[in-house]
Amino acid sequence: MPHLFFHLLVPVLVTGIFYRKNWQAALFILMATMVVDVDHLLANPIYDASRCSIGFHPLHQIWLIAIYFALCFFPKTNLVGVGLVIHMALDQIDCYI
Repeated sequence: MPHLFFHLLVPVLVTGIFYRKNWQAALFILMATMVVDVDHLLANPIYDASRCSIGFHPLHQIWLIAIYFALCFFPKTNLVGVGLVIHMALDQIDCYI
């Protein structure tokens, strides 16, 4: 459960620090990027605590993570990229715990 808590806490902290002016819209977009976990529905079992999401689920592939990172550098896709990178970083950390 700490994993899910961090998926909420980190976006809140990021919006509070970097996007204060429009924090509500920024938080909404960052939280909306969590929909990337829809690919977990393709796995059997859907949730496995011992499984690392990175490299296993279709939307958690390394080449896609590179694209998510690139999105951070374009003004129109910045928040989506930041949200996806945060999500993937938290999932990667979870692989080591």
